[in-house]
Amino acid sequence: MEVSSKLPSKTYQKLSRLIHVKDILSNIIRIVQLVIKLPKVIKDQDNFFTILIRVSTMYFALLVLQIIMLYINYVCVLKACFKRINDNLVHIQKFVMKDIKPHASNVIMHTQRNQFLLQELGTLKKQHLTISDAVKMLNMIFCLPLLATIVMSFFIVTFELYLYAVRWQDGIFIGMDWHFLDVLLTSLIYNIFKIILIVWACETGKDQAQKIGTTIHDLLNSTNDEQIKYELQLFSLQILHRKNTFSLKGLTIDATLLAAIVGNITTYLLILIQFLNMTYSCDRKTAVNIT
Repeated sequence: MEVSSKLPSKTYQKLSRLIHVKDILSNIIRIVQLVIKLPKVIKDQDNFFTILIRVSTMYFALLVLQIIMLYINYVCVLKACFKRINDNLVHIQKFVMKDIKPHASNVIMHTQRNQFLLQELGTLKKQHLTISDAVKMLNMIFCLPLLATIVMSFFIVTFELYLYAVRWQDGIFIGMDWHFLDVLLTSLIYNIFKIILIVWACETGKDQAQKIGTTIHDLLNSTNDEQIKYELQLFSLQILHRKNTFSLKGLTIDATLLAAIVGNITTYLLILIQFLNMTYSCDRKTAVNIT
């Protein structure tokens, strides 16, 4: 609340649309997945405690989803705060470029304008420092839930593709198991959608934070006032020391992570398929030798 208090109401309206659409869509996908999966995991011979454990597991799955959606909401709010700082710097740059060389007749006006710009830059520096502290705290609080979610989604996608899509029919055959098609599709859509949302929010938030440094250097080249240049150099040093990236124990959440996840899923699927091929080949040789 302290960090986002400076955001205008128009920005909150845009964020609210994004947040509501994202939350409604993700909850619908998750609930549909659980409704389809529930009759398959609960069998007639299960006792009350077994059913209770499985229903509780599904409840915690919904709880984890809410935690992930809350994290994405926070990242979107911080991204909007970074964008607000960058827009203010662009506005200052346009204001500076209107009158680069002050005339003798308006020295007082030029001095007052520079004092105003210095105050604005000081305010933006404090806001940037506060937002950077929020990013650091966000990385610490949500580190373990996010790490567990990404790891579990990786294993779920890999092994469900292997178990339900890869079969042996006188050789490796890749196709959908129609008996589990509904569970497979809903599970894959949910896990892929969740990872893409996390990566998209963190990647765009990091890009928006990096744009501030570029705008500061553009503003530095647009002014001749020594005091403003000194203030901009301090701001630039602050940005260099506060790398606003969303990470988990040293693992940065960005497009590179998404590419690595896709590459690793493909690699492990190929390894599992090779093991499957070796297993059936060994069984066939054994059967031939016995015969």
